[in-house]
Amino acid sequence: MSKRSCGELRATDAGSRAEINGWVNRRRDHGGLVFIDLRDHTGITQVVFHPESAAFATAETLRHEDVVRVSGTVRSRPAGTENAKLLTGAVELVADDLFIYSRALVPPFPIAGDEEIDEALRMQYRYLDLRRPRMQRNMRLRHRIVKAIRDFFDRRGFVEIETPMLIKSTPEGARDYLVPSRLHHGAFYALPQSPQVLKQLLMIAGFGKYMQIARCMRDEDLRADRQPEFTQVDLEMSFVTQDDVLEVMEACMLHVWEDALGLVLPQPFPRFRHEDVLARYGTDKPDLRFGLELSDLSSIFLTSDFKIFREQAETQSGAIIGLRYPGGAALSRRDFDALTERAKCEGAHGLVWIALDADDGIRSPVGKFLSQETIAEIRARLEAQTGDAVLLFAGERNATLLVAGKMRNNVADRCALRDEAQFRFAWVTDFPLFEPDPQSGKPMPAHHPFTAPLDDQWDLLNTDPLAMRAQHYDLVLNGWELGSGSIRIHKPDFQKKIFAMLGMTEEQIEERFGFFLRALDYGAPPHGGIALGIDRIAMIAAGENDLREVTAFPKNQAARDMMMDAPSSIPPELLKELALAVTPPKSR
Repeated sequence: MSKRSCGELRATDAGSRAEINGWVNRRRDHGGLVFIDLRDHTGITQVVFHPESAAFATAETLRHEDVVRVSGTVRSRPAGTENAKLLTGAVELVADDLFIYSRALVPPFPIAGDEEIDEALRMQYRYLDLRRPRMQRNMRLRHRIVKAIRDFFDRRGFVEIETPMLIKSTPEGARDYLVPSRLHHGAFYALPQSPQVLKQLLMIAGFGKYMQIARCMRDEDLRADRQPEFTQVDLEMSFVTQDDVLEVMEACMLHVWEDALGLVLPQPFPRFRHEDVLARYGTDKPDLRFGLELSDLSSIFLTSDFKIFREQAETQSGAIIGLRYPGGAALSRRDFDALTERAKCEGAHGLVWIALDADDGIRSPVGKFLSQETIAEIRARLEAQTGDAVLLFAGERNATLLVAGKMRNNVADRCALRDEAQFRFAWVTDFPLFEPDPQSGKPMPAHHPFTAPLDDQWDLLNTDPLAMRAQHYDLVLNGWELGSGSIRIHKPDFQKKIFAMLGMTEEQIEERFGFFLRALDYGAPPHGGIALGIDRIAMIAAGENDLREVTAFPKNQAARDMMMDAPSSIPPELLKELALAVTPPKSR
C-alpha cells in the first residue's frame, strides 16, 4: 500500500491500494453510505465508507476538521458523479480502515470556503484561518516568490549574508523598537528598521554583491500596506551607477513574475522623473493600469472671466489642475455634490465640475463664466469627449496636484478602470534630496542621510539644499510603492557634511556614526542598492489589498497579536533583572 497525498490520486491509480492523511473537509451521509472529503495542503480526495466496512461506524461520528488516516482501494467514480473542479475528481477512495489522530472542536468559522469572516475572529484563530484555501494559496505564492528571488540573485553572483537583529539605534525615518540589555543596565539595542548601514559596511568589506531576505521592524502607525515587522529583499552592489541597480532589480521582477505566476511582463519598465510623475498623476506611486493623466490648465484661465480661477492662475505658486471623468456627463447634481465632498475630504478647497453634454452643450455651476473658447481648450488639453465630465481643482500647485491625484484614483474606482489582471511596474527617479521639516522648515533628508545627490550638485549644499536632487529611486507597481533605493555617499567628508547640516554636533556624529565614518576612511567603493517589500510584492501578486492576507501571523491595526495576546506585561522579577521600572501613562 502506498502513502499518498490528498491531491495526488488520478484515474491511472484506479485499482491500487492507498493510504491518505488529512483533515475532514466535509462529511455527507447518502443512502447508507458515508462520504467525506479529506483535505491536506495538496488538495482533496473523496472517500466513501460502505456499511459492511469495519470503519463505517466510526466514519459516522466524524466532524469537520477531525484529523484522520484512511486506507482503502482507489476506484473510478461512477459515470456522472465525477467532479471536474478537483484534480482528483475522477476517482474516490473506498475505505476499509480509518484511524482518528485527533478530534476537533466546532471551528468558530467555516474552513472549507472563502467566505468573508470578521477580521478580529480570523486574527484570534489565525492557525485555523491559515487552513483556509485563500490563505493556503497566498502563503504558497509567497514561498514561490521568495524562492524565485533567491534563485535569481544566486545566478547573478550575489552572496546572501545575514545581518544582526540587535544593533545600534540610528535614524532611519521611524521609531525604533528597543531591547534593554541585561548586562549593560540603561543601555538598549535597537531592532533593525533596515540593514542600511550594515550592507554599506559589507561593500567596504569587499563583498561586491550582497543580498538578503531581511526581517525589519518599525514602530509606526499601521495601515493596509504596513506591519510593525516586515520582510524585504535587500541588496547592495559596488562600483555601480543608478542604471546598474535598476537593471538588476527590473530583471529580478521580470523573473519572479514569470517563475512564480507564469506571466511575461512588458519591458522595459517606464521611468519617470519625480517632478514629472507628480505633474502627470498627482502622486509618486502612479497606477498605470489606466490613463486619466492630469493637466495644468492655469494658462487657460489667465484671461478668463472666472475671477477665482484667474487670480489663482496669476499667483506664482498657484495652479488649476484638470481631470477627465469618462462618462461623467451622466452624473446628477447630487452625484457631483458627493464628488465635491470627497475632494474636500482629500484636502481640496472645493471642486468645479463641467459636464460635456451632447450637441457641445455643457452643465456647470460656473458655466456662465466659461466661454466656448475656454471650454474647447479644456477639452483639447484633457482629450475629453462628449459625454465626459471635467473636474477642476485650484490652489497651491503641489497640494492641488496631490488632491487631483487622489481624485484620479477615486474616478478610476467609480468607472472600474483598473484591470486586476494587469501588473504595471514603473520607476520613479530624481527625487528631492531634502524636504523641509514640517515644524522647523529646516532641510531634512527626504530618504535617509546616506543618499548621494546628483554628482554635480554638492555645491548646492551650502546655498540651496532644497533644490538638490538625489540619486534615489522607487519601484512602483499598480499604485503601490514596492520599495526604494539610492546610490550612497561613499566619501567620509561628504557624509560628515550631511550629518552636520542636520544639526548634529561633532560629539553626536561620533556617538551615533563614528564606527561608520571610520569604515569609510578605510577605502569605500562607490556603491548603491535597493530594498523591496516582499510582503507588498506577495500582496499585489495575490490580488489582495492588505498585508495581513500574505503574512502568516500578522498584527492588527493596534499592533496587537490577538492570537498570542501580545504585547503583554512582564513579570516584576524580570523587570528588576533588567533594572527597568514601568510607570503608568499620564492621563490625558
